[in-house]
Amino acid sequence: MERRKFLQQGTLAGISSLAFGSAVAHAKPGDVTMPESAGKTFNLNYAPHDGMFAQSAGKDFLDQIRFMHDQGFRAIEDNGMLGRDVAMQEKIGNLLQKLGMTMGVFVVDGGDNWKVSLTTGKKEFLDNFLATCKKSVEVAKRVNAKWMTVVPGYFERRLPIGIQTGNVIDALRRGAEILEKENLVMVLEPLSDNPDLFLRTSTQSYEVCRAVNSSACKILYDIYHMQRNEGDLIKHIDMSWEEIAYIQIGDNPGRKEPTTGEINYKNIFKHLYNKGFKGVCGMEHGISKPGKEGEARLVQAYREVDNFLEN
Repeated sequence: MERRKFLQQGTLAGISSLAFGSAVAHAKPGDVTMPESAGKTFNLNYAPHDGMFAQSAGKDFLDQIRFMHDQGFRAIEDNGMLGRDVAMQEKIGNLLQKLGMTMGVFVVDGGDNWKVSLTTGKKEFLDNFLATCKKSVEVAKRVNAKWMTVVPGYFERRLPIGIQTGNVIDALRRGAEILEKENLVMVLEPLSDNPDLFLRTSTQSYEVCRAVNSSACKILYDIYHMQRNEGDLIKHIDMSWEEIAYIQIGDNPGRKEPTTGEINYKNIFKHLYNKGFKGVCGMEHGISKPGKEGEARLVQAYREVDNFLEN
């Protein structure tokens, strides 16, 4: 599923066999409570997104951010920030500053992310990418963002893979020149949505980042996508560690919150913590249960997997 469609649909909950946590197991309809630990800051900096708490806080993203803070979250991410109007961007930035919250990623998307583009080496795609990087700098200033997601697009299967890789590296170097001046970082995200996407694994992303050779070009390690594409998560995190600047979360199968699938998130989060990771862990996933009950269970799931210091 394309990122745009996922964000529109991601919080529409599917039914899961996972039982409710203790905080909501006995809740009556209309009488949902968040976990007792709500409000306590987490050990890692998890970042919800727009719509994730719409049932509890309403549709207004600013109200949702306040609600997120009340539950103990200290960051947000918003893939579509680039498309928001300037006034809303400024309101979000001001609120985050007031609450002491961190802005996570938004997507550098000039319309070419989900088609054959940077791999071709064509000037039209390069120019659009660089223009979008410049626009993203202005957005980053308004919301006090540091990281922005970059997707190089699809394979150009009529070109050898080495030529495609060179074309992508050239484009990213040019983009990094723009971002370096503002101390901003593009984070390359290898994805599993479909086999046409050029960037697929952490090791490939590591190679590209090494070639770009810039503090403004690093890896976004999305645990959900990497479980699907390469597995052996902790080993790959360690191998790519020097180039990883951002983490995203989603259990597999289903791309819902931790505890709903096969990934041992408590172990992974403990590993990130022990390695000294101080960045943002974006919650780029849906919710397994509907309504306020599902949102309460979401918070409880994060409390469960964040409870790794006592083990």
